Amino acid sequence: ATANDVLSEVRSLRQDSTQLFTRDDLRSILRGKLVEALRANGADSSIRFSDDTNSGGDTNSDDENNDNKQSSHMHVPTVLFIMVKFSVSALAVLVAAASSSSSSSVTAFVPASSCSTRFGVASKLQSAVAEAPPTATTKSGEALTPPPLSPLTVWGEPIVDIASLQKKCRSQTAPGFAPTVHATEDWGLASDDIEGQLRYAKEHAMELKQQMQENGCLVFRGFDLMKTSEGFQDFYNAIGMKVCLDPLHSVSARPTVSGEKNSPVYEAVNKESRKNFFIGMHNEFVGTRAPRAAAFVCLKAAETGGEFLIADGRAIFRDLDTDLVERLYQRNIRYSVMELPFFGWMDNLPQVLQDPLAAGIKGLASAAINSKVDFSVDLQWGQSDYDKTKMLQARAPSQPPIVLHPVTGDPTWFCNVHSHSSKLRLQRESVYGAERFEDGASQINKSDMFFGDDGDLTDAELQHLDQVTMKNVQFIKMTEGDVVLLDNYKCMHGRNVFDGTRKHGVAWFEGWEGEEQMKATMMSP
Repeated sequence: ATANDVLSEVRSLRQDSTQLFTRDDLRSILRGKLVEALRANGADSSIRFSDDTNSGGDTNSDDENNDNKQSSHMHVPTVLFIMVKFSVSALAVLVAAASSSSSSSVTAFVPASSCSTRFGVASKLQSAVAEAPPTATTKSGEALTPPPLSPLTVWGEPIVDIASLQKKCRSQTAPGFAPTVHATEDWGLASDDIEGQLRYAKEHAMELKQQMQENGCLVFRGFDLMKTSEGFQDFYNAIGMKVCLDPLHSVSARPTVSGEKNSPVYEAVNKESRKNFFIGMHNEFVGTRAPRAAAFVCLKAAETGGEFLIADGRAIFRDLDTDLVERLYQRNIRYSVMELPFFGWMDNLPQVLQDPLAAGIKGLASAAINSKVDFSVDLQWGQSDYDKTKMLQARAPSQPPIVLHPVTGDPTWFCNVHSHSSKLRLQRESVYGAERFEDGASQINKSDMFFGDDGDLTDAELQHLDQVTMKNVQFIKMTEGDVVLLDNYKCMHGRNVFDGTRKHGVAWFEGWEGEEQMKATMMSP
């Protein structure tokens, strides 16, 4: 029994089914695969499951009444009953999702025909649909259509000699980074002159985008225009930014500020349960998708801390040790994007069960996860760095840590080791305190980082990456109405720990009006 065996059987059965997968469906599949594996390994052909209440067609009544024959049966705890430790119902929903062609809504889990509610699963899903967030509307009351998907990541051409390129960059004058644009000091407008601010933004839209492109980031201060989510949207629409869906959209991991479906302004990690969690420096990308730009807005500042962090990826590339840059670029890097830390109980099972059970679980999890993301995820068994619990770790494909900017061609550090490394994260937790795991998602959303060949970075390499990154970090204490408009390829971002109530939002952009014109200008002799 392999992961592919289980996955193929689930898909085959699902194609012919109009009903929601139930616990019994999943139990039957895993029972069958366990029986196949046990018999292939020489187990007695008469295999019993401990929750069987009736012999059915598996054994005969003579066996049940004969103590001597009973002793020859292998009693196997039903896999799905053991797996209740991490929610059987949730697994059933995940497998149903694995066969769905849509991954953007709760209704994707529900088959076209009426669902059976024998086990309560369908009724829970129907309840979830009924409680789905309201759809965002325009000022005229019309429902907003969802923005386009986040664009595919632009990796650019391979860099032939990364060391020579770094040397060349070091010899040049460092470019500017993150200048401040103030409503009064730079635009000559009062902070409460909302109409004037909007008019100025429209008239100077190309100039503002050019400044963002050249400097990697712009920090807007003193604008009442952006103190509301609606004013924030008016601002970025005025300068011609083309909004797109959150790159995490396929897994619905980030709520919107308004709580409305299709709203383009997302929450920017404001949960009180994550206030102790220092969000390391990263570029926003998930698998194959990365927005070209982003705008972060402060709608309410935290009472203490909560600074928005920015860093110039071009500067980090220049400052890193050349030998390490060569190793990272030659071997590539890859991330683990998820950990399923629910499997410590498997170590207590008989050894003959562990391998087929591990294959079955891996197959089901692969089906669920790969149906929700548009890149290939490789599942590997391992141990959590936090408590050594047996876990399944989902690893994304390997990728280069340095890219050439899609418009300017500047080499820039495009690598999330600072936020994704479990060792660096644990190191920060020793300073700021551990994140409070208040829900299953917090436990699952654990990441790590490796070389592209799955090799580990040394502690010395990680410390160097941390030191160079933090050397280039700027802490931006934002107040209501402040906006940070950034180029996602040049500017990394993060967030400091905080106390109090924090409400920041973010909008992602697939590009902007005039981007191709900028690119043509940059490429002209």
